Amino acid sequence: MNSAVARAVTKLLRAPNAAGVVVRKLHGKPPTTSGVAQQLSKRSIVIEAQAKSAETKLLQQLRTRILATGPITVAEYMKEVLTNPMSGYYMHRDVFGSSGDFTTSPEISQMFGELVAVWFLNEWVKAGKPKPLYIVELGPGRGTLSDDMLRVFSKYSDAMEVVSLHLVEISPHLSQVQELKLCGTVSVVKDVFEHNPVTLRLPVKKDTEEATYKHSITKHGVPVGWYRHLHDVPHGFSCFIAHEFLDALPVHKFQRTPEGWREVFIDLDDGPGPHHLRYVLSRGPTPASFFANVTGEKRDHVEVCPEAGVIVQELAHRMDAHGGCGLIVDYGHDGDKTDTFRAFKNHALHPALSEPGTADLTADVDFSYLRRILKDRALTFGPIPQGEFLRNMGISIRLEKLLANCPPEARQDLLTGYEMLTHPEKMGERFKFFGIFPKDMQDTLSTNPPAGFFAPS
Repeated sequence: MNSAVARAVTKLLRAPNAAGVVVRKLHGKPPTTSGVAQQLSKRSIVIEAQAKSAETKLLQQLRTRILATGPITVAEYMKEVLTNPMSGYYMHRDVFGSSGDFTTSPEISQMFGELVAVWFLNEWVKAGKPKPLYIVELGPGRGTLSDDMLRVFSKYSDAMEVVSLHLVEISPHLSQVQELKLCGTVSVVKDVFEHNPVTLRLPVKKDTEEATYKHSITKHGVPVGWYRHLHDVPHGFSCFIAHEFLDALPVHKFQRTPEGWREVFIDLDDGPGPHHLRYVLSRGPTPASFFANVTGEKRDHVEVCPEAGVIVQELAHRMDAHGGCGLIVDYGHDGDKTDTFRAFKNHALHPALSEPGTADLTADVDFSYLRRILKDRALTFGPIPQGEFLRNMGISIRLEKLLANCPPEARQDLLTGYEMLTHPEKMGERFKFFGIFPKDMQDTLSTNPPAGFFAPS
């Protein structure tokens, strides 16, 4: 860790109330694969008649669509299941924490968000403290990560004078959860932005429809706005954070066959199996085959996420024009995994084609694909394991400070959270950190790389 980060960590640890402990209970299981390729290879096996899984409103919509237009891609299925306005998984429920279907790193321990904040503050200081300063979180979950980050930012007056928070969130329900967490209320009066000088840091379109669909002031006095799309977020020096965001974006799946590569589709299953849907293969190349880039591919099954490529290109474009940096944190791989598409319900694996709309769908992020997309557009660091990144950022120092000041009943939760975040057999190895910087920082970063990372890849 360089001296600037060391000073930032020290200031965090010694700041008034910095050692306050936030107790968070742990839930969830590590992800495993769903075996789509295996299911495809066994699709001709005779299956004994079984009771079909429950039908959902979304399944009825999917059946109507498939009957009308034919099988759909896995990407189309994911998009409908997760973001359908009426029945999508993310649209009308709180899916995080003990009452949801999975738990994220920020929900496990405050140390995660605090160290991410220190990382961004350090890069902002290295860049000369440009104004204004935008924190942009893609897919903010319950708002816990942003809340932990702002608690650290609040210790730095220089940052607090120029910072604003921008949340890209399509779920109306989750935006309410985030607002309650960050602002202490879910009732927003937009006119407050016309009269409160601090809100001038949060740009609002005056000539057309407002870019934000909701905005407020956080408990720390920071302007915050909600956006449905990244392209609506104002341009300026930005700290982009995408934590467990890319894994929920739709993926196209491709299977090697004796006739060549074929895309995996989803069709109706009226046979004796337990589900109403099944996997099938395309008869030939599909439009999405253009993104697969399977030339020289040694794997027999690959997953490609074009939307992730579009998003990281947008981040690179913004950084190139206005400066900034980005962190992508997700479970993923560097181009070596195959079939990772799966579903989670109640903290356990769930059949991905069963009861659509009631379970989370996810696929590991292929960081080699992101690096290839950004090759001539940005500088990239990583991916490196989460445990390694957090240790490089001083998580053990932070843990010691919290343990020295915590009540006895919180001690075990802190230790358990630390182990969950850093242990190789838990989140420490499975989750990866991936950094993005503008290309014009090549000389600076070659001699002073960002904390937590190796040399640029």
